[in-house]
Amino acid sequence: MTAVLTRRPGLSKIRSASARSPLYALCLGVVALVVLSALLAPWLAPYDPNAVDLGNALAGNSTDHPLGVDAAGRDTLSRLLLGARASLLGPLGVVVFSTLLGVAVGMAAAWRGGWLDSVLSRSTELVMAFPGMLLAILIISVYGEGLLAPVVALAVAYLPYVSRLTRSLVLAERERPYVSAYQVQGHPALSICVRHILPNIAPVVLAQATINFGYALMDLAGLSFLGLGVPPLTPDWGRMVFDGQTAIQHGYPLSAVLPCVLIVLTVVAFNVVGERWADRVARRDR
Repeated sequence: MTAVLTRRPGLSKIRSASARSPLYALCLGVVALVVLSALLAPWLAPYDPNAVDLGNALAGNSTDHPLGVDAAGRDTLSRLLLGARASLLGPLGVVVFSTLLGVAVGMAAAWRGGWLDSVLSRSTELVMAFPGMLLAILIISVYGEGLLAPVVALAVAYLPYVSRLTRSLVLAERERPYVSAYQVQGHPALSICVRHILPNIAPVVLAQATINFGYALMDLAGLSFLGLGVPPLTPDWGRMVFDGQTAIQHGYPLSAVLPCVLIVLTVVAFNVVGERWADRVARRDR
């Protein structure tokens, strides 16, 4: 007798969501626009984002500089476009590393159970008790400025949430008949987990990763605002808010307000998209 896996609807669950939710469609458009802007930034930016022109510092809007310039005379539009790259690349690294490691840890804990489950569960709870931002600050204080240190720190901080979600999903999936059928046929545990269980839990994990992306973006922007993220000359939305404080005091708030608006819109858009995907998956599973 051969077991035939009828895979439950996976990524196809989220394909038609935009047709029924204008808010979801709008947020998905914001996400697409931000991502495209980051990818095409070198060709869209009208000026070098680090070109300093002190004689033109804090100039208002003009045909040459539609969004004005900052206190160092750098074009705000160019820095926003190039800043999208650093602002999205960091959260992407956090989400990729935390999701890959979290899925591996959660799947191992759920499948093996026993002492391994206890050790991994207690370890993740210990990490959850330690604030992610504080961990990032500690690592940055040791390794210095740069994008790698905060990305690694936040990936470790986000890992427990992914692993706990994965563990609960795998425990529920193990109770399904197809898993027992494959075990009876002698399929190895790794093959069952990777080839059959993982595709079935992927939509929920993907939805959680999308939500985590927004939170990671906000955390990294906060670190950059504190001067602990990217180097000073690197265009970054959080760093732009920090640099724009002087402009606000002189009555030119755009260089600081615009990156704040972009951070808020991007975080909200990713959260709405992720929650919409999660809700849609939950309704299909009922």
